[in-house]
Amino acid sequence: MDNFENFNASDKAEAAELQRMIAIEQQKAQFQAQVHTFTDVCWDKCVDSPGSKLDNRTETCLVSCVERFIDTTLTITNRFTQMVQKGAH
Repeated sequence: MDNFENFNASDKAEAAELQRMIAIEQQKAQFQAQVHTFTDVCWDKCVDSPGSKLDNRTETCLVSCVERFIDTTLTITNRFTQMVQKGAH
């Protein structure tokens, strides 16, 4: 998609802006997918029976679950980044 040799400067700028906007939308979609995943996982793990209010145990469980999920995701992402960087050298 970086093959812009036949584009004039204006077309190249528009194409670059479109690529940037697409990348932002993809990041938003990935973030929303992550939120959906940890919502499902943590809900199933922590909520026994839904009510009008969360009890303290359920709230603590949900917070801990989400924090663990985020920490794990960051650790895995960082590890893959390190592997890619080592492979590029």
